[in-house]
Amino acid sequence: MYMPDDKRYEKMVYNRCGKSGLKLPAVSLGFWQNFGHNGNFANMENMVHTAFDAGINHFDLANNYGNPYNGSAEENFGRILDRGMREFRDELCISTKAGYEMWAGPYGDRNGSRKYLTASLDQSLKRMGLDYVDIFYHHVYDPETPLEETALALDNAVRQGKALYVGISNYGTEKTKEMQEIFRELKTPFIVNQPSYSMLNRWIEDDKLDDYAAENGIGLAVFSPLYQGFLTDRYLKGIPEDSRIGKGATWIGDQLDEKMLTKLNKLNDIAAKRGQKLSQMALSWVLHNKAVTTVLIGASRPEQIKDNVACVNKLDLSDEEIAEIEKVLAE
Repeated sequence: MYMPDDKRYEKMVYNRCGKSGLKLPAVSLGFWQNFGHNGNFANMENMVHTAFDAGINHFDLANNYGNPYNGSAEENFGRILDRGMREFRDELCISTKAGYEMWAGPYGDRNGSRKYLTASLDQSLKRMGLDYVDIFYHHVYDPETPLEETALALDNAVRQGKALYVGISNYGTEKTKEMQEIFRELKTPFIVNQPSYSMLNRWIEDDKLDDYAAENGIGLAVFSPLYQGFLTDRYLKGIPEDSRIGKGATWIGDQLDEKMLTKLNKLNDIAAKRGQKLSQMALSWVLHNKAVTTVLIGASRPEQIKDNVACVNKLDLSDEEIAEIEKVLAE
């Protein structure tokens, strides 16, 4: 029987999500990779237990996680809950998303319709064995569905008691602002946007999404903060065969050229001077942005989770370190 670490909450930093009453751990665990049908269940369970023992109480899923079998990540998480974690449900923040292709026909393809979102959330709850999720996101902006319809579907999930809060993902500033205006009128608890963001992917700064979020009480839950593994020590000396790039499991592999390798090694040198691994400094850098509530990490083994969580022990970055990092990133 799994018994969590009694001191788990002493190991983590918790940040308020925007202006809501909800606090999220600075580091959260995402289920995008390695929790699907083809994964090792014992390893999945070990990773979830390791995360919870480290103070990670936020687990982020989506209806389509678990490729090639959409939904299998949620099914596996439901099994993990059944095997000793479900008694801690009130300590957990569980989020899921819907928006990408999920099932056959016009009601299950990529969209933001009321029909799709309502059916998808019901399916997700069934797969995980839950009465409600804490956060339900629209996963990606759909230009073919009116924003009002998508917003009303999310609002309805809250009113039905199937979600406590709602969020959006992969939305830029313009559409985020439009959605917030609708949610304010509906009085929907809209608290979070989930964009990609890292040292190597700073589009939210160019788009001013981080500024808008900070000014308007929206938290940012950032995915791919390690740029799909680039910002770890995995690639400092080349491409291992068992890595995501080595397996051809990422679409950014061609970016790992000599210029990128030089940049990564220089960043690693800065991290070493700080007494951190490159991955830990990269997470600290993302969390240094005051608009960011939490970073969503992925993992293939428990040790990676332990390494990444250690970033909370050294979150401060001096002006000199920021300048040194910026210089390397600009090269």
